Amino acid sequence: MTVSAPTTLPAALYRNDPAQWEAERKAIFARNWQFMGHESSLPDVGMWIADTLAGYPIVVVRDKDGALRGYHNVCRHRAGPLTDGPSGKCDGLLVCRYHGWSYTLDGRLRMARDFGPSSDFDPREYGLFPVRVESWRGLIFVAVDADIAPLAEAVAPLEHRLKGRDWSDLEVAMVRNHPIAANWKTYVENYLEGYHVPSIHPSLDAEIIAEHYTVTMDGLVALHEVPMRAPDPVYGGLWAWLWPNLGVNVYSTGLMMERMSPTGAGSCRLDYIYLMPKGAGISPETLAMSDVVTAEDVEIAETVQRNLDAGVYEVGRLSPRHEGAVAAFQAFVRQALAEPSARSTLREAS
Repeated sequence: MTVSAPTTLPAALYRNDPAQWEAERKAIFARNWQFMGHESSLPDVGMWIADTLAGYPIVVVRDKDGALRGYHNVCRHRAGPLTDGPSGKCDGLLVCRYHGWSYTLDGRLRMARDFGPSSDFDPREYGLFPVRVESWRGLIFVAVDADIAPLAEAVAPLEHRLKGRDWSDLEVAMVRNHPIAANWKTYVENYLEGYHVPSIHPSLDAEIIAEHYTVTMDGLVALHEVPMRAPDPVYGGLWAWLWPNLGVNVYSTGLMMERMSPTGAGSCRLDYIYLMPKGAGISPETLAMSDVVTAEDVEIAETVQRNLDAGVYEVGRLSPRHEGAVAAFQAFVRQALAEPSARSTLREAS
């Protein structure tokens, strides 16, 4: 039985358009779970991790009760930063680096340093802006919009596939970052299909049987399945992706989180967070293969982006056999941008 070949998103959605980027920040990234880090990075009270996720500066801290709390990394005084760097430890207070306003770990304003007397300033009204924090198997996720479904619902297809696999001894072993001169959607779509493997990845193609490469959708999760040629391949295991921008690559001894982080309308960054058992290293073979495959993916994504920007290509067609997950991703994007908040953002910026 033949099926239709879906039409792609228009090329205009991939170009360097600030209004489009702002709409996607609010409609897609603020309203879905974003991977932040791993609990092994915050073992003690006052320890924090910080990052910028789709333009939102976020800090997650371990409070005195052992719970994780998340906030916009933005002081309520004049938007100064509360932290410096990707991680650290505070002595019971988050202190703005600009003017020294300090906040308790539960987000309350403790002191507006040397502010002076004021009849209409109530410190109780100037606590930190919170973000929602949930953890799954030690993986920390945050949500800017508190009114979304629990994290467990989003990751349920992955949990089912893992069948009780134990990740309790994992810790962050290495973080690597790769800047990409391409729209984040361009890179995500490359991850969501194996159609390009024989053309772009000769070393990976030698390990797999590419003609049997399949990617299937289960809820918000894309599951990659491909038979391996070797009994003990370098690049084996479970490959999965969680909407909107997270790869979860599970290996025999650990896993690698592959976050496709947008950094603006026309750029993104590939963040590799390797999680391994305590004391275990990452094999040189794994890193070498990763370097080769990543360089190949970055090169083709940047070339495709230049062609999208050239104004020649407008829409294409997706392979029913190989690009079903790409079609699902594009449907998710269409649905998110059809929401009233996204449409109003585009109108305001135009």
